[in-house]
Amino acid sequence: MSPQRATLFGFAAILMWSLLALLTVASGTVPPFQLAALTFALGGVIGAVWVSRSGAWGALRQKPQVWLLGVSGLFGYHALYFLALRLAPPAEAGLLNYFWPLLIVLFSGLLPGEHLRWHSIAGGLLGLAGTVILFLGKGIAPALEYVAGYSAAFCAAFIWAGYSVLSRRFVGVPTAAVAGFCLATALLAALCHVAFETTVWPANAGQWLAVAGLGIGPVGIAFYAWDIGVKRGDIRLLGVASYAAPILSTFFLVLAGFAEASVALWFSALLIASGGLLAAKDMLRKKVRASSPPAPAQNRRS
Repeated sequence: MSPQRATLFGFAAILMWSLLALLTVASGTVPPFQLAALTFALGGVIGAVWVSRSGAWGALRQKPQVWLLGVSGLFGYHALYFLALRLAPPAEAGLLNYFWPLLIVLFSGLLPGEHLRWHSIAGGLLGLAGTVILFLGKGIAPALEYVAGYSAAFCAAFIWAGYSVLSRRFVGVPTAAVAGFCLATALLAALCHVAFETTVWPANAGQWLAVAGLGIGPVGIAFYAWDIGVKRGDIRLLGVASYAAPILSTFFLVLAGFAEASVALWFSALLIASGGLLAAKDMLRKKVRASSPPAPAQNRRS
């Protein structure tokens, strides 16, 4: 698979994650760990069906460090993120959590064969600035009593960035292994639900459909697509492009009537789009060169 095609898989994951907020709101009042258990179980079953049909059961037989990375990445990130939503206002927690795209850009420079370029850093900072403006436009006012929640959100950002970048060091691990990570995460989330939450089931068919949509897309297929993207695609570009998720998420909430459009939203979209184009400078230049006709050979005089 070419790096360009793998990067497109990563873009598809970002697009699916942009539906996370809308589908979560539409799922009703299901507690976070219960929701994670349900959706990761569905995402894991989708992967298990794929593994079964392809006969790739060997993909689940991985070294302990592979399982540690996969499960700690999926479960560790979501456990801390859900904890942050419990201990701090969602908007502030979301803002701190969205340091992970910039961290991916920065961490990618530590990978073998990768070089961190100025335009990747600048693009990441533009994306971060756009996200900050988006959240500030919602009237965010941080408070010291939410320090524990802020810390959990910030740590979650480091875990997801670390998982995404370190996955590239295990490029030989088949994407089918993610099915096992999802099922293990579902089990751990179910245990946390039993220990800390009271069960609340979706109240109607619409909420059940939202739960199913989460398990199929943002908490299902998206992780398989992301695995392909970070292992074989342009990880720096994916890091910057990830800032499109909060913008697209807000757009979808506006379209569904759960939020209102604002000047901050449009300005944020402009900054994030600019950052993405800047970070993609190398890829765009390669495409232009590849599409340009070869220069005519010059006649030589003997």
